[in-house]
Amino acid sequence: MKVFLKIHYKNEIETVACCDEGLLEQVFTEGNLKIKITNQFFGGTLVTVEEAIEILKHASYFNIVGEYIVNEAVSCKILPIEGVRSINGVPMAMKMMF
Repeated sequence: MKVFLKIHYKNEIETVACCDEGLLEQVFTEGNLKIKITNQFFGGTLVTVEEAIEILKHASYFNIVGEYIVNEAVSCKILPIEGVRSINGVPMAMKMMF
C-alpha cells in the first residue's frame, strides 16, 4: 500500500501530512465535523507505508488520514489508539508537540 506524504515548513516547524493513496481529493463529513483531503495539503510524494512510518517516527507534528497509515502508526507505537478519531468511518490522527 502507498500513501501520499508532504512536509510543510513554517517558522522552522515541520508538519508532516500523510494520507492513504485512495483518499486524495475526497471530503468526509459526520455531523458538524468535516475533513477535506486536498492535494494542496496532502498531495506530496507517493511512498510506501513503511517509508512514511520512518518519517513519522521523527516528526514533532503530523496529520495522518486513512486506515492503512493510521493503523500502521498505532502498530508502531507512534501514537496511541486513543489518539485516533474517525470521521464517517475514516480514521485520522494529529500529533503536536508543545
